[in-house]
Amino acid sequence: MLRLGLIGAGRWGRNYIRTVAAMADTRLALLASRSPESPGLVPGDCPVLADWREMLDPGALDGVIIATPPGLHAEMASAAIEAGLPVLVEKPLTMDVAQARALRGLALDRGVLAMVGHTHLFNPAYRALKAMRPQFGRILEVRGEAGNFGPYRPDVPVLWDWGPHDVAMCIDLVGEVPLRAASTLLESRAADGGTGETIGVDLAFRGEVRALLRLSNIAPRCRRLTVTCERGSLVYDDLAAQKLVVVDGGGARAIETARDLPLGIVVSEFAAAIAAGSLDPGSLELGVKVVEVLASCARG
Repeated sequence: MLRLGLIGAGRWGRNYIRTVAAMADTRLALLASRSPESPGLVPGDCPVLADWREMLDPGALDGVIIATPPGLHAEMASAAIEAGLPVLVEKPLTMDVAQARALRGLALDRGVLAMVGHTHLFNPAYRALKAMRPQFGRILEVRGEAGNFGPYRPDVPVLWDWGPHDVAMCIDLVGEVPLRAASTLLESRAADGGTGETIGVDLAFRGEVRALLRLSNIAPRCRRLTVTCERGSLVYDDLAAQKLVVVDGGGARAIETARDLPLGIVVSEFAAAIAAGSLDPGSLELGVKVVEVLASCARG
């Protein structure tokens, strides 16, 4: 039985708690959280620690999941890696390029697995899109829309809250980082609990490939990525009944894909990597690239 520790029991941390509870060969062995509600969220045999540092014991855990605000990721992930514990970090890896690169260097130096939770890369519909994409020829353009009414986070701007998923998908599909990256503030207004914004992101890749993204926390809920190729378009819509649609000379047709929950796949693949002793740096490398691109966007 694989033993995982979780740092953070907020909204996303609770998703991890439910996900691990549904797994057959993995259990939540420790939770680090200061919330008084936390003991009621986990099984009775899962201790809840107020200080996350107390959980970093390779004798008690096989891996650690970090589901805290991004500003805490670098310190927590570094400590886990120093302790020799494989770590899965929620997106974004960090909000600072130097910290992201330092984490990569530390993980490679210590020989410890580190993964980043870009959840949409694990969605069966997105994976089907990526597998089918080559038959439609060269990518010409990518357009993304992502947002909702909220959340309004004083410590995480919209660009860093909604942007990591779309930027990760763009880099993953094109197979390289953009030559140029910029963002534009399209709208800003007061909203309940904070400031609402709509951000436009423009990524320019080699071969005149463009990715145009619209990110917002003051818009109806959406998560759509349209990939236009030489011989048709593929549309990934995470909120639609049919999550993958192909549009080509034969019209529009839905592609059936598995219904597995992406977060379940994330944790399952993290657990499998731990069990196999994998040191594959691919997820971490992508996490660093995403931080670098978002930092470029934030600079304008």
